Amino acid sequence: MVGMVHGNGRTTWMCYATKAMEAENKQVIFKGFIKGTPKETDLQVMAGTRIQLKAPKGSGAFLVKNLYLSCDPYMRGRMRDFRDSYIPPFVPGQPIEGFGVSKVVDSDNTSFKPGDLVSGMTRWEEYSLIRRTEQLRKIKQDDDIPLSFRLGLLGMPGFTAYAGFNEVCSPKKGEYVLVSAASGAVGQLVGQLAKLLGCYVVGSCGSSQKVDLLRNKLGFDDAFNYKEEPDLDAALKRYFPQGIDIYFDNVGGEMLDAALVNMRIHGRIAVCGMVSEKDLSDPRGIHNLYNLITKRIKMQGFLQSDYLHLYPRFLEDVISLYKQGKIVYIEDMNEGLESAPSAFVGLFSGRNVGKQVIRVATYE
Repeated sequence: MVGMVHGNGRTTWMCYATKAMEAENKQVIFKGFIKGTPKETDLQVMAGTRIQLKAPKGSGAFLVKNLYLSCDPYMRGRMRDFRDSYIPPFVPGQPIEGFGVSKVVDSDNTSFKPGDLVSGMTRWEEYSLIRRTEQLRKIKQDDDIPLSFRLGLLGMPGFTAYAGFNEVCSPKKGEYVLVSAASGAVGQLVGQLAKLLGCYVVGSCGSSQKVDLLRNKLGFDDAFNYKEEPDLDAALKRYFPQGIDIYFDNVGGEMLDAALVNMRIHGRIAVCGMVSEKDLSDPRGIHNLYNLITKRIKMQGFLQSDYLHLYPRFLEDVISLYKQGKIVYIEDMNEGLESAPSAFVGLFSGRNVGKQVIRVATYE
């Protein structure tokens, strides 16, 4: 800053160094690689770190204020030292990463300007300097759709449901559909898409509250609490006396084994997640794979990133369905970055009801 001082009839020019504005940047730090079920103590909320609210010149980066952060089961896989995967592990001693909705504060990137809203990969902290823009999207606030839905219904989980059901399952009207983890971020939309197509849909979940949600809020034909079923094979025969055409699998393990026995000829299984196996150092085997042959079942794993060419169509279709009131979406919102460890760990005990989101700051 240049100033002018008058004194004794003389004018003196003086230069003052301008210090960039700073802010405290609270962070959620990954303490180290783990085995077994994640615990809150595996993550540490740290305050006191300072950050300049300015994107470095010549960096091509931009600084964002994180508004919402997404808790997703796939993040458990990043907490082990395993690099032969589609996404690298977290770095011990550094903030963990995940999908978020953020507002640009300052930018050295011509594609992003202050005030822009973006969704994509960010760090679990109040402010993040973004250098990589792959799968990062600019978004517009829509007063008819909560901004946080960009992490669920209109984000990675919603697109996973849309691509997995429509492309992997190849559904037809009137088919019999089973969805596991059916009240979660992905399952709740799969079930509703199946109902809109005219399928018979049953969801499995982990509590009576979720059973009621599936039946009365999300429009499933039926639902059951798998924790109350001592024999999953018998349960599926009860709910699907004519067998299952499509199983959208979010859990793996015993439910997948039971579903294999109850599939119909030419059934399809979309393997989206294996949440029941994520915490096991010695995963359980599947015993009923022979049914793949005798029933000519198609069983396919997939990633939503395989189908990104469909993303514009997905947005158009799902936004239209939501605004028409033909689908609903359930969120489980936690307030403040301090709640992040508890919210994340709760995914693996089924504590969340709907899509788990952390509100870091309010959009202004």
